[in-house]
Amino acid sequence: MYKSIRTAIANILRKRVSSTSLQFRLTVELIALSVISLTGVTVWAGWRMEQTVVNGHKQMLEYVAMRFPDQVEMYMETGGIKAGIERTSNRVATSELAILVKGDNGEVIAKSVNDYDLSADIQNIGDTQVPTTPQVIQIGDRYVVMCGNNLTVNGKLVGKVYLSQDITKDQLQLNNGIYGLIIVSISATMILIVAIALRIRKALSPLQEMSQMASLISIDDLSAAKLQLAKAPDEILGLAQTFNEMLQRLSSAWEQQRQFVGNVSHELRTPLTVIGGYLQSLLRRGDNLSIYQKQAIATASAETERTIQMLQDLLDLARADSGNLHFRQAPVFLNTLVAEVASMSAKVSDRSVTAIAQDQDIVALADQDRLQQVLINLVDNAIKYSADPVEIQLETREEQAMIHVCDRGIGIALVHQQRVFERFYRSDDPSTRSRDGTGLGLAIAKSLVEGMNGKISLMSKPNEGSIFTISLPLWNPQR
Repeated sequence: MYKSIRTAIANILRKRVSSTSLQFRLTVELIALSVISLTGVTVWAGWRMEQTVVNGHKQMLEYVAMRFPDQVEMYMETGGIKAGIERTSNRVATSELAILVKGDNGEVIAKSVNDYDLSADIQNIGDTQVPTTPQVIQIGDRYVVMCGNNLTVNGKLVGKVYLSQDITKDQLQLNNGIYGLIIVSISATMILIVAIALRIRKALSPLQEMSQMASLISIDDLSAAKLQLAKAPDEILGLAQTFNEMLQRLSSAWEQQRQFVGNVSHELRTPLTVIGGYLQSLLRRGDNLSIYQKQAIATASAETERTIQMLQDLLDLARADSGNLHFRQAPVFLNTLVAEVASMSAKVSDRSVTAIAQDQDIVALADQDRLQQVLINLVDNAIKYSADPVEIQLETREEQAMIHVCDRGIGIALVHQQRVFERFYRSDDPSTRSRDGTGLGLAIAKSLVEGMNGKISLMSKPNEGSIFTISLPLWNPQR
């Protein structure tokens, strides 16, 4: 039974359902309650059936045993006690009720004539094992209700009387009825399991639909996103409405944030550029300044330039978020672009930057200026965090052009690799924390690459280096 139940549950819940999910818990709990209830009903019904069939025979045997001494006293008046016992035994006995009377010395005084031998039955089970109250006993393939009591006539103990009634036919019918009840209960349990599992799955399907719809909503879709459920209970519809209202609030807050970042970046860049210009002019003409004053002005100028660059990065991200960052997609010869970036980076940094490409030209569909900006950013990061030469490898894979920026520097721990493309995220590692940067470079690179219908990924091991990979669609002139 339990094996069948487990198989049914496995078939119904063939989809991978977590053991902590609401669907799994409700299904298991309701199935457990149903199985317990049906099992209890089956056991009770079987017990009642047995009581109905067997109790009648027990009560009849109790009545015969109770009346037997009185019958003996009545019949012994015309022939003595032995004749009274024999006449009573022959009169009370039937084809299914056997009577055996033994004296104190174990001698058989009277014995009814039946199809089976009661003395043999008593010998099989043992004289001392015969119950004093009627009980069902199985002897071989037969079932009998048997009891044995002392026979007292006129206050004198005469011997012991044994009564036995064959109930094999009734017991077999009872067993068949119980087996049928068990089969019906198992069938009902299986049907109930299937019905419960399907009903719970159907009842929770609106929640699954909500989860799927919510997982597809991105930041760009917040303003137009809306959960729509055709058929769902009122509670779930209320939850969907609340979720839609939350999306509208998030969309409004996100739009305000983008406008704020864009406006602040744009408004602050101009005065900071002016300040930076005055500081540079002051350094060029400050012949009468002390060394300490020159160092302070130089530091202020560097920080101003760094702040201006950060504002420019924020402005680029705000434009990308708002969709105002336009891309001029065109065929780009990556061999030439990679070589130029490697040469320019090597000159600026005075470090070894090598371009490794295939013999044939690789042409990708991209915005050349934006792609150059991304490559310069990645190479600059590689130079910062590695003292070894940096390589830019170029290859094709299926319908994609792959650009790998490789270094053998300090690497990035696995716990930080999934977050390096987040805005303002910087590792707490002391080896990287002290370096310059705003934490926006990789976020901008990711936005630019995705804006060109490409992808950027990272592979890194601590103390072994990092590989940033850009994949872009190859240019196909036949499209």
